[in-house]
Amino acid sequence: MTKPLDRSASDALVHDGGAGLERLVEIMARLRAPDGCPWDREQDFASIAPYTIEEAYEVADAIARQDMADLRDELGDLLLQVVYHAQMAGESGDFALADVIRSISDKMVRRHPHVFGSAAGRTADEQIVDWERIKAEERAAKGKTRERVLDGVAMGLPALTRAVKLQNRAARVGFDWPQTEQVLDKIVEESRELVEARETLPHAKQVEEFGDLMFVMANLARHLGIDPEEALRDANAKFTRRFNAVEDALATKGKRPDQSDLSEMDALWDAAKASESASG
Repeated sequence: MTKPLDRSASDALVHDGGAGLERLVEIMARLRAPDGCPWDREQDFASIAPYTIEEAYEVADAIARQDMADLRDELGDLLLQVVYHAQMAGESGDFALADVIRSISDKMVRRHPHVFGSAAGRTADEQIVDWERIKAEERAAKGKTRERVLDGVAMGLPALTRAVKLQNRAARVGFDWPQTEQVLDKIVEESRELVEARETLPHAKQVEEFGDLMFVMANLARHLGIDPEEALRDANAKFTRRFNAVEDALATKGKRPDQSDLSEMDALWDAAKASESASG
């Protein structure tokens, strides 16, 4: 069980964090002032949104590398994005940072009745049901009652993550293969269709069939309890690590990759792979 903070420590965190946040808000307001930074003054929600997404990925990257110093800095960059959007919203009179903080605080209390309310002793599965019920009530209160099962899955999510979320939504109402073997059979089917499209059909159809295969691969990841984004990130890191080893091995011979050939680099790749297996 996590030991709760004593009151003096909690108060210190609130005081120090509050003062730091207030300073950051003041800096952001100064940057957006008429005599502030020309670049910052030109930005709007749409132009800043890509940076917000990028900073979230950099936070995830620091976590994956277990680099706490980097994580501290990247969380600061992400916090700046929140303050930036809130500053622009304040300028247009839509909402302020205090409204953002109040909204998320109220939401967390409302969605955790087993912690802050009378629904103590709930299991994890029961809490998930409660969470979805409370979300539905919130949407209804805003006049945003969802009419379709797949409504509300954000379009801006990474494609693999969104595929899994769409599939999870459909699975909740029974639209899902009961056995993983059926998903594997579908992968074989989609692979065959992609091969056929490559041989006989236009490029647009090849893109469609490739998308179908990727969608089923995401479904397989879901059935196996695998986060496909995390799995692909790990594969990217492994590829980078092994290719770097190939490049380093070539450097010992006074060569660059573009001065080598596939046969030599493939042999060095196999050596790097064997070295990892021996050390792992």
